[in-house]
Amino acid sequence: MTKEAQIEDLFIKKLEDLKYTYRKDIHDKDTLEKNFREKFETLNRVKLSNSEFERLKSDIINPDVFNASKLLRARNYFQREDGTPLHYTLVNIKDWCKNEYEVINQLRINTQNSNHRYDVIILINGIPIVQVELKTLEISPRKAMQQIVDYKNDSGNGYTNSLLCFVQLFIVSNKTNTYYFANNRNQHFSFNADEQFLPVYQYADEQNKKITHIDSFAEKFLPKCTLGELISKYMVLVESEQKMLIMRPYQIYAVKAIVDCIQQNRGNGYIWHTTGSGKTLTSFKASTLLKDNPDIEKCLFVVDRKDLDRQTREEFNKFQEGSVEENTNTETLVNRLLSTDYADKVIVTTIQKLGLALDESNRKNYKERLLSLSKKRIVFIFDECHRSQFGENHKAIKEFFPNAQLFGFTGTPIFPDNSSYTIREGEQAFNKTTDDIFEKQLHAYTITHAIDDRNVLRFHIDYFKGKGNVQLKPGETLAQQAVAEAIIEKHDVATNSRRFNAVLATASINNAIEYYRLFKEIQQKKKAENEDYEQLNIACVFSPPAQLIAKNGDKQSQKNAEDIKQLQEDLVQESLDNQINPEEKKKALIEIIADYNKQYNTNHNINEFDSYYQNVQKRIKDHKYSNKDYPHKNKIDITIVVDMLLTGFDSKYLNTLYVDKNLKFHGLIQAFSRTNRVLNDTKPYGNILDFRHQQDAVNAAITLFSGEKSDEEAKEIWLVEPAPVVIEKYKEAVAQLGDFMAKNNLVCEPQEVYNLRGDAAKIAFVKNFKEVQRLKTQLDQYTDLDIEQKEIIETILPEDTLRSFKSSYIETAKQFKKIQQDEGSNAPDDIQQLDFEFVLFASTLIDYDYIMSLIADNMQKKPTKQKMTKLQVINLLTSSSNMMEEQEDLTEYINGLDWNSGQDEQTLKNGYEIFKIEKNNKELLSIADKHSVPVTTLKDFIDQVLNRMIFDGEKLTDLLAPLELSWKERRTKELSLMEDLVPLLKKQAQGLEISGLAAYE
Repeated sequence: MTKEAQIEDLFIKKLEDLKYTYRKDIHDKDTLEKNFREKFETLNRVKLSNSEFERLKSDIINPDVFNASKLLRARNYFQREDGTPLHYTLVNIKDWCKNEYEVINQLRINTQNSNHRYDVIILINGIPIVQVELKTLEISPRKAMQQIVDYKNDSGNGYTNSLLCFVQLFIVSNKTNTYYFANNRNQHFSFNADEQFLPVYQYADEQNKKITHIDSFAEKFLPKCTLGELISKYMVLVESEQKMLIMRPYQIYAVKAIVDCIQQNRGNGYIWHTTGSGKTLTSFKASTLLKDNPDIEKCLFVVDRKDLDRQTREEFNKFQEGSVEENTNTETLVNRLLSTDYADKVIVTTIQKLGLALDESNRKNYKERLLSLSKKRIVFIFDECHRSQFGENHKAIKEFFPNAQLFGFTGTPIFPDNSSYTIREGEQAFNKTTDDIFEKQLHAYTITHAIDDRNVLRFHIDYFKGKGNVQLKPGETLAQQAVAEAIIEKHDVATNSRRFNAVLATASINNAIEYYRLFKEIQQKKKAENEDYEQLNIACVFSPPAQLIAKNGDKQSQKNAEDIKQLQEDLVQESLDNQINPEEKKKALIEIIADYNKQYNTNHNINEFDSYYQNVQKRIKDHKYSNKDYPHKNKIDITIVVDMLLTGFDSKYLNTLYVDKNLKFHGLIQAFSRTNRVLNDTKPYGNILDFRHQQDAVNAAITLFSGEKSDEEAKEIWLVEPAPVVIEKYKEAVAQLGDFMAKNNLVCEPQEVYNLRGDAAKIAFVKNFKEVQRLKTQLDQYTDLDIEQKEIIETILPEDTLRSFKSSYIETAKQFKKIQQDEGSNAPDDIQQLDFEFVLFASTLIDYDYIMSLIADNMQKKPTKQKMTKLQVINLLTSSSNMMEEQEDLTEYINGLDWNSGQDEQTLKNGYEIFKIEKNNKELLSIADKHSVPVTTLKDFIDQVLNRMIFDGEKLTDLLAPLELSWKERRTKELSLMEDLVPLLKKQAQGLEISGLAAYE
């Protein structure tokens, strides 16, 4: 095996080939700073005194990487000892190519609290900009990132108190596989509750072919000017979130293609980037780069609906505060177009406002006022360019601005096959395509690429067959009663026990109303038959008839009606439906909103429809919160729609689309793509349950949008494997687990896991069983399993046995996790590399409320429930990783209960709270006695930490001050006290991170 040192030497030689200067003499903090000082003085043509240099260091070294990153890109001010000002930059920010690029290795940053060593660091003008960690083992990017996270959390680490605070980028490679990711503040640089990191990238060429070998990666990614351009142009500092983003390769290629096209004045073009690939960031970056181009008069980012206008403006302002202002009306737009203010160079507007501005029949003569602009070079960037750019507005723009360049972004281009806009030229009629409108495709990143990269998920499509031998023809409809009942029956499976939520797409407003009433009726009946039935929260949203909203005649009504009309320009079916029996539609929507207000304690009304629509969207997204943090009654399980939410709406917690309307081509792809945002392994795919048997339409859409892949290749990438294939894989994984246990002379039973000898065997079990659980998680969300298949799955590994294996896994994984935390880089390599993915073992069903309800039911011996023993309830509790923090206390509490006492759920919860307080007080008293600290003082100290979620070392020193210890004695006492306090604090924090506590773990 190639040793790490050899990989490092070869990598440094590769960088030397790329004209980097290797500085073997820089190996510690002093030599790093000495080199930086020389570069700084040369760049800024200044000679600093020693005291000035020390003051400069204290000015620029910032424990907050976001602020350090702004400093890196700015022109800064420093007052010299003689009072004269020094305006300086840390690097040549005008031309990053002209900086000096050096490489160092095995840098040590030794401080009182840590002794870190960094493999390879790239310096730009003496500043550490890129850190490269090289590994010999196959290592997952998540685990590699976790190691850097641990480094950054270590007290006294170089990222907070040395020039390493400027590190922008991390690269991790085991020679054949290379990943990179942006540095960030700690809150953006760790696992979140769903075990998702910040984006971790692999590099790719323009055709999206991966470049992963460290040599090839260095040749393409690390040439000096390429790296300088990446850091200066293609990293985005998101002010509102204080977060750094690095653009993905395909986003960079798209921006470059647009910028090149403008610089060379080569006409128009469009970018085919699939839904969910981050088009807003790409277009924002393109428009900000154009802002500095003196040849361009204005850059307009054009969207086609009011809510998208707001959404895009918010996104732009998130990337850069105040970068775009609201255009409240066409008058404002015209004024901003005529403004010479730099702030008005980039404008976000709607196609409708732009159309009004160029409409000759408009009384306000906007077009006449804009004549001075007509011959100027203006750039238009259209979001989702196939929507309304095919009409008169687009033509008017091209005629009025003959020197303009037009660029479009689309996830689903219009080809001849899916075009519905026909134009006539003489005797001939033909369908207009995206190519006709925008001349040429500049870059493509298709859904096939995105699924391949796991930027979006694949689809599982269940073509619902109905009961019995009913064979539907394509597009044929089932009775709505049968569809509603099937949805209720399958919803918990499709959404992983309501961890996710769903949208039901219907064919018309009348259908949506009928479905809404049906769900209400069926669920009321189910509740009457069974008081334990948990009702689904159903919402419904469709646009109201604009003509009835305008009837009141007042100004606000007129404005509301105009807003709805604008909204309906992209809601074709709803707009048509509202022309027929509008009074009935209005009455039904009033009823639906009234139910919504009652359910969610809100006060929406039909006249302010936009507010209701926004609240529905927010509530769908609120599914991200656990039921403990945000009770399920506040969430939406299914949203019934006609056209709304089927394009442009994003939520990672929406995983299912129920389809009872005919879809095709781009409409089908857009609707399906609501379900496939990546979250983690609990969401393996987007779930589609189609009640219209539209397999031919799906195949046609895949063929059309598959990019360069063949139909069959695209299907393999887009669609998950059918249930029988995954069942077979599951069977093999369970058999492999059995073989592994047999090799260790053990039967394949959960309790035997505890008899595995040695770490190697236990590590092998963790890896084996993780694969079993991953496949089971996939199967659990298949909505098309028949009774026979369900029986096969149960036979492969019975549910009770699986649950007990989960308990054994969690217990084993917890032990290894503790070794990782306690021993860090001193832990054995194979334990360091373990990646547990506890989220795979979390259950939304088994939470605190469920366990308490279960205990109450069994204590009261409800006739509808099967009696469970204490041991069975505890086994259920230990099989779910989301109960890990509560497991020890709850188990102790359950064991102490009289199982026949007949307590209700609230009494049990109150009893548990009292039990925890008493237990904590006992632990607190024990720690206070052991360390000679007054218990009230210690309790106040702990309360302060938990209120702020910050551990302050100085407060710890204050706590021990009355003991009047020497410095050495106090240090020993602190460490001893913290050994007992850390577990108590972590338990009381219930999984939330306490900043600064990691230093004492």
